[in-house]
Amino acid sequence: MTTRSVVVKIGTSSVTDAVGGVAYGVLVNIALDVVDLREKGWHVIVVTSGAITAGWAEVGKERPRPTDSVTLQAVSAVGQPLLMHAWRNAFAEVGASVGQVLLAPLDFSHRGQYLHARGTLEALRSLDVVPIVNENDAVADEEIRFGDNDRLAALVANLVGASHLVLLTDTDGLLTADPRLDPTATLIEEVAAFDTELIDVAGASRSGVGSGGMASKLAAARMATWSGITTVIAPAHAHNALLHAINATPGFGTTFHPRPGRLSARKSWIAFAVASQGSLHVNAGALAALEHDGRSLLRVGVERHDGSFVEGDAVEIKGPDGSVIAKGLVRVSAESFNESDDVVVHRDDLVLLRRP
Repeated sequence: MTTRSVVVKIGTSSVTDAVGGVAYGVLVNIALDVVDLREKGWHVIVVTSGAITAGWAEVGKERPRPTDSVTLQAVSAVGQPLLMHAWRNAFAEVGASVGQVLLAPLDFSHRGQYLHARGTLEALRSLDVVPIVNENDAVADEEIRFGDNDRLAALVANLVGASHLVLLTDTDGLLTADPRLDPTATLIEEVAAFDTELIDVAGASRSGVGSGGMASKLAAARMATWSGITTVIAPAHAHNALLHAINATPGFGTTFHPRPGRLSARKSWIAFAVASQGSLHVNAGALAALEHDGRSLLRVGVERHDGSFVEGDAVEIKGPDGSVIAKGLVRVSAESFNESDDVVVHRDDLVLLRRP
């Protein structure tokens, strides 16, 4: 796919209004920016939240919002067509067509489904249609849901090889503190690397209607930047928000700079799309071989293993201090681990997740 591509995610608190209805004006503003970028040669994919909130505004009749997963999934089924109708109308005003793409975690964890999803998005691009992506909340198993659309947006950005990920939200970007608690909080304009102090800055969802919050946006930004994708957290209600984010307008939002050396599409899939089924704890010698010599992981370097993985499953690889250093696809099952060949995870199936 084109390298001039961007995935833009709009959070629930931005696409819905104070009573839970769709904030149509915000959608039109986004559509205007998307069309502008497309005219400049960009491929744009929109990831939207808001189906549950919009659905409950339609059927809730001022009752307290439910919390059980079954009812929320049913409410999502009500909200999805309302949300898509609004997006369709917003893009129709600027002369563009849209297509709905509902994704679930299994679409990313199974390699065949992953490639099929990529093919669908590519076909929509060839038809000059703007994909509007959301999680398939109405049928997704609660235990394996994405949990928030920030992660979904980062996975889609990896899927299509996007150059940019823009997370539009109800704040100015990443701030030095929670502005509800510290009125002197200021905008962090650029982030070059992730550290503990940065993670501590992130708080819970401000609005109470979304499932994300700044912590999930930081997790998505880390995922994307490790795959070579420039990521921006920016205010959704600003005029030309998407254009300012793409153009790196000074003082607008927080820009997370990508790691040098983009992961291949397959290694991005291993690192971020496939759920881990267990873990391998390695000794210091194996740690050095992996991080400094680019070697495969051998059975002799594994001190112990946890989980019920089978051949081909993804596992986390942990160093002597217990921290995750890598992720990979195992060539053996947990049941037959001690009877296996020497190579447990081949270097072609292994992704380092920290700098040595």
